[in-house]
Amino acid sequence: MKAMYRLVVMMVAVVALLALSMPVYASKDSRIESSAKKSYVFKTYLTADDIIIQSKDGVVTLTGTVSEESHKLLAQETVAGLPAVKSVDNRLEVKGTSPAKNSDAWITVKVKTMILFHRNVSTMTEVNTTNGIVTLQGKANSQAQKDLATEYAKDIEGVKDVKNEMTIAKTSKKTQTAGRKIDDASITALVKMTLLYHRSTSALNTSVTTNNGVVTLSGKASNAAEKDLATKFANDVHGVKSVKNLMTIK
Repeated sequence: MKAMYRLVVMMVAVVALLALSMPVYASKDSRIESSAKKSYVFKTYLTADDIIIQSKDGVVTLTGTVSEESHKLLAQETVAGLPAVKSVDNRLEVKGTSPAKNSDAWITVKVKTMILFHRNVSTMTEVNTTNGIVTLQGKANSQAQKDLATEYAKDIEGVKDVKNEMTIAKTSKKTQTAGRKIDDASITALVKMTLLYHRSTSALNTSVTTNNGVVTLSGKASNAAEKDLATKFANDVHGVKSVKNLMTIK
């Protein structure tokens, strides 16, 4: 009789524990979904995409459609950087046909995306590509900003040369995100994408983490020049306060 009583008590305890744990998981999953939707990346770059975020016990599934291949990876990297996320199952589909790699359309998309991620390049830059030669038009706030746009565009895979026809604005304007706090998950995703898009750092085996806007890079670089470029590119991403480069030289 006592054994039966103990068994009943144990079963009640187990049921109670399960009941208590379920709301905790549900609460974490709800926070993950909400944080993703409120993130800088989703509210700035992915607003026109139809992305459904579902989380179960920290495992996130992304479904729906995006307009570009880069948006698919950007959404995944942003969600992966959120607290309590264990893994991401990316089932997003790209609308229409993606441009062939190294085609003029492909290069144009890459250069435009790079410009959006960097804060010291004018967002008023127009990009056109013909036979691998990129033409930049629009307005820059300074000669330094114009020169930086040329430097960054030349470092995109497939670009043969850059013609910079941008004009210098008479009055400089502050970047739109100056002083604006950007969440760490978005910063991590943007830095990862930036290093991937730049030809000089695309092959680097780099790990990126962000804490209160401070980015830490770890992994391996072939030489000091690659390591320095990784720091430079990461420093120029929206929301980054500073960069700690702990990468080692092979």
